[in-house]
Amino acid sequence: VQLQASGGGLVQAGDSLRLSCAASGSVSTLSVGWFRQAPGKEREFVAAVAYRSANKLYGDPVKGRFTISRDDAKNTVSLQMNSLKPEDTAVYLCAATKESYRFTAQSEYYGYWGQGTQVTVSS
Repeated sequence: VQLQASGGGLVQAGDSLRLSCAASGSVSTLSVGWFRQAPGKEREFVAAVAYRSANKLYGDPVKGRFTISRDDAKNTVSLQMNSLKPEDTAVYLCAATKESYRFTAQSEYYGYWGQGTQVTVSS
């Protein structure tokens, strides 16, 4: 499985962006998540969606502002980001779990990673 993230850009605080993660193969039985990494900081969990969207999980900094969704017919996962803040500035990476049906926020369980897309939020 190969993942391709897109949709990043430069926006102002309060704006919205929609990121997409396209998979080369089926990820329908895998959980798919978004992580982000800012310069000088550790990778941070953003959101994850489980098999058949049975469950969704969000990191505390983005709860209420970001929404993750998946379309298994198109092998895509999206991250709608609203009310963006300067502290959301980071490279956003999408990832899929190594094992089917595992649902987690822990990055060590994600075996497939995309290349990342830059999101920059100006104040």
